Amino acid sequence: MCRTAAELISAMQECENPGQREVLKRFFKTGSGEYGESDEFLGLKVPETRAFAKACRDLPLPEVETLLQSRWHEARLCGFLILVEQYNSRKATAAERDGILNLYLRNARNASNWDLVDLSCYKILGRWLVESTASRTEKLRLMDRLASSDSLWEQRISIVSTMATLKAGDPSYTLRYARRHLYHSHDLMHKAVGWLLRETGKRCGTDILRRFLAQHATTMPRTALRYAIEKMDREEREYWMKKKATATKKN
Repeated sequence: MCRTAAELISAMQECENPGQREVLKRFFKTGSGEYGESDEFLGLKVPETRAFAKACRDLPLPEVETLLQSRWHEARLCGFLILVEQYNSRKATAAERDGILNLYLRNARNASNWDLVDLSCYKILGRWLVESTASRTEKLRLMDRLASSDSLWEQRISIVSTMATLKAGDPSYTLRYARRHLYHSHDLMHKAVGWLLRETGKRCGTDILRRFLAQHATTMPRTALRYAIEKMDREEREYWMKKKATATKKN
């Protein structure tokens, strides 16, 4: 078990895989002008990074924060996964969870690719939304701040975190931030919104999804719509896509 971020990063560097690095650079869009531009990879697969996170789950928070600020994608992912381990530990006190959440939010912009967001946010911030004794007003204030950020990654956190509230049977947060981001300029947000809308139908009832689509299907981005209806039967998928296509032709 590593005692410092430096030791952990050194251990990860010993597992460098140049071939896998090139695969990850293409997969996570690190080219000029792409969303992951200039991100640097060691070439570790996610199960390898998870193994490091589990082995070092007790790393002190200041050392975890050093990981979150690393140049290496896998080191940052490892840091976020350690925070997930610590936040969800049965031994964690309410005060300790508050400290972990604050550190997470302070470093949210360092979750600078979709995997870093999606593998951590709803297991920390999302769980806080479900379990915290903070008022709904306080929760919405925090979520609205993320949704209004100029950071794509904080914006994605605001919608993906609502996976936890969906699992708890509450679709209100997802619907709020789906509407907030529905006409976002970035394809990654279209995919996130569509994904969470699909989960809304799956976990909270297809009729809720249908009511949303009745309002927005003709104007929402095609990618978001396709993701949202993915689990519907073929006939209903065709119905919604036809409504979208007809409206597009009219405009």
